[in-house]
Amino acid sequence: MRELTDRALNVAEIEGATYADIRTVRRENQSIVVKNGKVEALSQDENQGFGVRVILNGGWGFASSSLLSLEEVERVTALAVEIARASALVKTKEVDIGPPIVYSDTYSTPVKIDPFQVPLERKIELLLAADAGMRLAEGVAVAKSNLQFVRERKGFASSEGSFIEQEIIESGGGLEATAVGEGDVQKRSYPNSFGRHQGTAGYELIEEMDLVGNAQRVGEEAVALLTAPQCPGMVTILILGATQLALQVHESCGHPIELDRVFGSEASYAGTSFLTTEKLGTFRYGSEIVNITADATIPGGLGTFGYDDEGAPAQRVPIVKDGTFVGYLTSRETAAMLGQESNGCMRADGWNRIPLIRMTNINLEPGKWDFEDLIADTDEGIYMEMNKSWSIDDKRLNFQFGTEIAYQIKKGKLGQLYKNATYTGITPEFWAGCDAICNQKHWNVWGTPNCGKGQPQQVAHVGHGTAPARFRNVQVGVMK
Repeated sequence: MRELTDRALNVAEIEGATYADIRTVRRENQSIVVKNGKVEALSQDENQGFGVRVILNGGWGFASSSLLSLEEVERVTALAVEIARASALVKTKEVDIGPPIVYSDTYSTPVKIDPFQVPLERKIELLLAADAGMRLAEGVAVAKSNLQFVRERKGFASSEGSFIEQEIIESGGGLEATAVGEGDVQKRSYPNSFGRHQGTAGYELIEEMDLVGNAQRVGEEAVALLTAPQCPGMVTILILGATQLALQVHESCGHPIELDRVFGSEASYAGTSFLTTEKLGTFRYGSEIVNITADATIPGGLGTFGYDDEGAPAQRVPIVKDGTFVGYLTSRETAAMLGQESNGCMRADGWNRIPLIRMTNINLEPGKWDFEDLIADTDEGIYMEMNKSWSIDDKRLNFQFGTEIAYQIKKGKLGQLYKNATYTGITPEFWAGCDAICNQKHWNVWGTPNCGKGQPQQVAHVGHGTAPARFRNVQVGVMK
């Protein structure tokens, strides 16, 4: 690899680039899906390549290739230079990436059990057993289970002197039971919505999920939802389970703090942001107990790594402190526009995409409550968990979410089961109503492996640490 990266940086320097970097990426994926007692899909694939970024005459250029050879590196680097030269002709300002960032290091995801060394037969047996467990519940029409494993080996070198090698390993899995009744379809998922939970860990994460042990319960809950009443419409106290709160954080906290959205360079696909720069340090984002951090260092988080794709180290940075908005997710270029240095949030979906500002692990820090005490302290309200649907506007202000399951809270106890539960809100008003968050015992970092952004679209793997939390004066159900 060193010979390839040195050649790219040398060509860029000869061609007059003031900055250059090269990323090499080799990604291995394994996916297994079981549906109704049969292996529905099984795939294992690898891809590799490299991408070169350069700055010349104050403009960016990028080019990539899947052919790892010295001749191809020379050709692609020269192409990136030509693109930068053309970009500079229409630039509105000079590219400024701030002071140099120089690291020489290696990083590997800590794993106890390498998922790619676990026999395929063992993985399929696990999914078949979980599948059978879900279908023990009469009324389950579709039982689906899956496992997903990723190994990504990345190299990064820059003209500033960085040389970084990383190996990121991910493991994920989950269950989904769909029940069909008279005129109705309901589903339940475990341990996370939309197919699976995923983290930077080895096969030990799959064992900790206990998919087989939870399978029958998941199927039974899907069937029970068929005859449950609709969630009533009213303004009430809402307690969100940790997995639903993870998506709430993702959509109403994670996306609006991406600084490229704020500056309008990421607008046509994913929208802009209400958190404009004059709000930094002064805007009341939520109640005083709301503390949100971006933490790319937390063990097991799906947004955990050693260095981002600009060579900036993984960091833990405050986003909301005691309810006040205090920080963005930044790149070298956007951070320089605020007189700051990058907090390491630039990542690309593979070798043939440019890095974009992406979430790391955006976490709602735990509070002081036990879950049982939180329910007991709530005289009347609704408890909702596990996302089913979401909708939020382009500035991330107005939102509506639906959950798989909900329960009435009455006199400090969980009661009536509800289906088709929804709630709506406006982001700062919603977080201002947060008056209780559960403690570390109930806190977990949930993986979101399907975050889309950019054109052409890139899919990022991000995480969100959450525990159940309570919100007052929330519209739930259909508005009357």
